[in-house]
Amino acid sequence: MSSINKVVLAYSGGLDTSVILKWLQEHYDCEVVTFTADIGQGEELNDVRPKAEALGVREIFIEDLRETFVTDYVYPMFRANAIYEGEYLLGTSIARPLISKRLVEIARETGADAIAHGATGKGNDQVRFELSAYALAPDIKVIAPWREWDLNSRERLLAYAEENGIDIRKKADGGSPYSTDANALHISYEGGVLEDPWTPAEEVMWEATVSPENAPDTPEELDLTFEAGDIKAINGRDLTPYQVLAMLNERAGAHGIGRIDIVENRYVGMKSRGCYETPGGTVMLSAHRAVESITLDREAAHLKDELMPRYANVIYQGYWFTPEREMLQAAIDRSQHRVNGTVRVKLYKGNVSIVGRASETDSLFDAAVATFEDDRGTYDQADAAGFIRLNALRLRLGTD
Repeated sequence: MSSINKVVLAYSGGLDTSVILKWLQEHYDCEVVTFTADIGQGEELNDVRPKAEALGVREIFIEDLRETFVTDYVYPMFRANAIYEGEYLLGTSIARPLISKRLVEIARETGADAIAHGATGKGNDQVRFELSAYALAPDIKVIAPWREWDLNSRERLLAYAEENGIDIRKKADGGSPYSTDANALHISYEGGVLEDPWTPAEEVMWEATVSPENAPDTPEELDLTFEAGDIKAINGRDLTPYQVLAMLNERAGAHGIGRIDIVENRYVGMKSRGCYETPGGTVMLSAHRAVESITLDREAAHLKDELMPRYANVIYQGYWFTPEREMLQAAIDRSQHRVNGTVRVKLYKGNVSIVGRASETDSLFDAAVATFEDDRGTYDQADAAGFIRLNALRLRLGTD
């Protein structure tokens, strides 16, 4: 690492990455390029440039990647109905490949020798950032300060910032006591009182959703139109992928939808308690499964359900840019050709209910066959007897 002359840092402008910026300059005696991605986190990015400039940074990249994030990462993941360990909608996991990709691209554009990130040595993000980087640029050098320095507490970080004249403006209310990550898909919360899995999350913690108890007493219905497995319109209005997710976040959040409180198994081996808000994604998952229920062949649907946990693990563990993810994605995307139609969802006090689904062109639901009324000419119920006898043959032969 002693030969490093220029580093591209994933920079948020906050305490950790501002300290990292200065530390890189001192410890490696190198030039630092900063990259800040707007992926829908909702934070004010106007202060990022002046903060970086104050620390002597000459090359500053601030990019709006919201549409790219939802179009090329969130939407493909939701075609798979991906969910980790039965609950987590992978909001942090799916953002890391995009950030890593741009870090590597900017390193090439600027002639940098290495990239750097602010992920700790205990979490999943270090794995996700670095696996993605090495997949895209096998010879890239990666600097992870949290695995090298001794500034391993907030007090030490603050002291270092003060000693080096780093402007860390504190919020008037003191800021959140939690470690949070936000993007267009979700907000995550860790640390603080959440480190005790018995202690309930505080109501004031949640930012994107109202309490279900305080949600409106009147339900709201939305019509979501799908084309090839992706939502293209809401209530008949065509929207971009990011606009779809932003609108669903707003409407579902207002009804208290999308909160979870879980203990998950991190890839690095430990269990970790986290709380997540994914209002729009919760609606998207329910609606997508609903449109698939009438358009997807039974065995194709069941095969997708078998593949989904593997696909979710691939994303959670950081293997987005891999042959196995590409193979799984190809199969998933091929299954979506006929997933076209409209789903009506009802949002009410923390719940999303499917109240209607229809497809004019691709529905496999045949009321004439499924009906409990007169079905003469469409289905001979007597055929079921032979079907049952054949399927019972091995059971009858195996009986003691």
